Amino acid sequence: MISSVVRVPPAHLPLGRSIAPMTAFTGFSTEALDFYDDLELDNTRSYWTRHKAVYDEQVRVPMAALMALLEQEFGPAKIFRPYRDVRFAKDKTPYKTHQGAFVRTAEATGWYADVSAAGVRVGAGFYSAGPDALARFRRAVGDGVHGPALERLLAKLRRAGWEIGGDQLKTSPRGFTGDHPRIELLRHRSLVINKSYGFEPVIHSAELADRIRRDWRQARPLVDWVAANATG
Repeated sequence: MISSVVRVPPAHLPLGRSIAPMTAFTGFSTEALDFYDDLELDNTRSYWTRHKAVYDEQVRVPMAALMALLEQEFGPAKIFRPYRDVRFAKDKTPYKTHQGAFVRTAEATGWYADVSAAGVRVGAGFYSAGPDALARFRRAVGDGVHGPALERLLAKLRRAGWEIGGDQLKTSPRGFTGDHPRIELLRHRSLVINKSYGFEPVIHSAELADRIRRDWRQARPLVDWVAANATG
């Protein structure tokens, strides 16, 4: 097991700006989950202001410590800001009801983890694609070698407990007919896999880092396939 002791920024400073004393990753506390449970009921600036110390200490700092443990193998993570962009949204609630982190390997492609009132979840794949990347993805899926390889890869991940998801067209993409043997894959505009740990005891322990490491390793073939054939 890789040591769960890492250096993380103090809660009152932006990530990457300063180094705090050694901080051990011990998992996410029930207080972190309760914070998001209450935020879902009272997503207001007044609630956030009253409980910001809980967010800093029980959510952000542990997430930074967790990502630091995984960085050597997977690369540095972006820890997302907690504020929602509500400029064009019908939902004007100001704060996200989860804390996510993303390790990028190519355009919108890589590994993901988040914590929320529902517990901890991990994922991988490509989360969006521009026109050129999407065209490359569909050419690869339609190919007689790369397409079947992706099908086998996804079947193996599904058997290992991953859920296959992503945004899909309702009709066939241009250039492909509805009877194509991989039409369901061709309809994807994003392709992701997810696995929820929910409230399993592991999320409250240092062993969570090892669990995520194993699952991200399991997802690496998908990340590599997408980067090589579409988004890289």
